[in-house]
Parts: sequence; C-alpha cells; structure tokens
Amino acid sequence: MSDKLPTNGGYVAAAYLVFLAVLLVYFAIMATRASRLERELSEVNRLVDEAVEGTTADPAAPDAEPVSTGGEA
Repeated sequence: MSDKLPTNGGYVAAAYLVFLAVLLVYFAIMATRASRLERELSEVNRLVDEAVEGTTADPAAPDAEPVSTGGEA
C-alpha cells in the first residue's frame, strides 16, 4: 500500500485562479454599475434643483408669476 497523497495541486491552484478571476470580473461589473448609478443620481439631483429653483419665484418681484401649490382646482 502506498501512503503517498495524490498530487492534484495543479487542479486546486487552477480552481483558485478561476475563482479569483470570476471574483475580479464581478467586482469590476459592480464598480461600473455603481459609477453609472452615481452619475444618474447626480443628474437627477441637478434636475430637481433646477426645477425647485424655477418654481420658487420671488413674489415681491413685479414680473413674478404666482407659485401654484396644487391645492386649487
């Protein structure tokens, strides 16, 4: 009988390398999605800020239009 262990070290190393590659690809995809989401969120914030600035006219100004509160029918 042989007390020698099988030498499958190459397969184990290859499995770890494949796992590491898949993990790195996953992180790259998540970083790309997070970056795109951050850009879209900043664009939405900018649009909301512009919309809010456009509806808060100074009522004391002579050419200011009344701001609608949405309560009137």
